[in-house]
Amino acid sequence: MRNIAPLSGVADFVSTPEQITATSSSPAQPTTAAHGSGGEDAGGVKSVRSESTAGILFGIGAYGLWGLLPLYFFVLMPAGAIEIVANRIVWSLLFCALLITITRAWRVLGRALKDRAVFGSLALAAGLIAVNWLTYTFGVTTGHAVETSLGYFINPLVSVLLGVFVLKEKLRPLQWTAVGIGFVAVGVLTFSYGQLPWIALILAFSFGLYGFVKKKVGPRVDALTSLTVETVVLAPFAAITMVVLGVTGAATLTTLGAGHFWLIVASGVITAVPLLFFGASARRLPMTTIGLLQYFAPVLQFIVALTVFNEAMTSARWIGFCVVWLALVLLTIDMFRTARKNSALKKQARLEAA
Repeated sequence: MRNIAPLSGVADFVSTPEQITATSSSPAQPTTAAHGSGGEDAGGVKSVRSESTAGILFGIGAYGLWGLLPLYFFVLMPAGAIEIVANRIVWSLLFCALLITITRAWRVLGRALKDRAVFGSLALAAGLIAVNWLTYTFGVTTGHAVETSLGYFINPLVSVLLGVFVLKEKLRPLQWTAVGIGFVAVGVLTFSYGQLPWIALILAFSFGLYGFVKKKVGPRVDALTSLTVETVVLAPFAAITMVVLGVTGAATLTTLGAGHFWLIVASGVITAVPLLFFGASARRLPMTTIGLLQYFAPVLQFIVALTVFNEAMTSARWIGFCVVWLALVLLTIDMFRTARKNSALKKQARLEAA
C-alpha cells in the first residue's frame, strides 16, 4: 500500500494527530541542541519552552474557535442548518484547494484519491462528519446549544467505550468508574429533558466514530489532504442542496445582502483554520496537554449558551452536567497517572539500555 507523503512548508503546519501521537509523547527536542556547553543546553531549554508556548497558544486558538462556533451560526441566522452545512462544505473545498495550490500538494491529493483504502476510510469519515455538522448546527440554531456542549463533554467517554467494544481494549478501574458515572449522567439528563438527549448523543458518537476512522488512516494522509478528500466526497451533495434551496427560494446566500453573503463564504476559512491550528498545537505538545485543552471548546460552548443565548438550566440539568464533569475529572486523573507511568517506564528502559 502506498504511503502518502507529508506536505512541506505550510503542510508541516497541518500534521495529523495520528502523525503527531508517535512523536509527541514528550515535548519536542530541539534538533540543534548539543550536549557540550551550558550555553547550548540553555538555548535548547529555551527552544523547548518556546515550542511548548506556541503549542499551547495554537491549541487555545483551535479549541477557542471551535468553542465560539455557536456565535458564528447565530450571526448566520435565518440560514438553517442544512444551508449552513452545505455552504460550509463547498467553501471549505475551495479554501482547501487554494491551500493545496500554495503548498503544491496536488500530487499528494491525487495519491490519496487513488488509494482505495485511504479514500474508502475518508469517505466513511466524510459521512460521519456530515452527520456531526448537521446535528451540531441544528442544535445551535434551534435553541439547544447547551445540549451540543454536552455532546462534546461526553465525547471522551464515548471514545473509551469504542476502545472496549471495537478495539477490545481493557479498561483501567478509573476508566470503568468514569464510564459508569457517565451512564448515570445520561439517566439524570434524560429525566431532565423528558427524553434522551439525542443531540448530545449523536454528536458524541458521530465524532467518536469519526476519530476512530481517521485513526485507522493513520500517518498515510495529512490533515489538509484528509479534509480536502472529505469535502470532495460531500461537495456534490452540498452543491445540489444549494441549488435546490436556491430554486425553491429557501436559500439566504444571495438574498440578505453582501455582508451575509461573505459571512457564509467565510465558513470555508472558519472550518479549515482551527484544523490547521490543532495540527500545529498537537505537533508541539504531549497528548496529555492536548487531552486537557479539548475541554476548552465545550466549556466555551456552554458559557455562550447560558450567557448569550440565555438557554435555561434546571436544577436537574445542573446535576446531570456536574455528574458528567465528575466522570471527566476521573478520566483526566487516569490520563495523568498513565502518562507518568509510561514516562517512568521509558526512563527506566533508557537507563537499562545505557
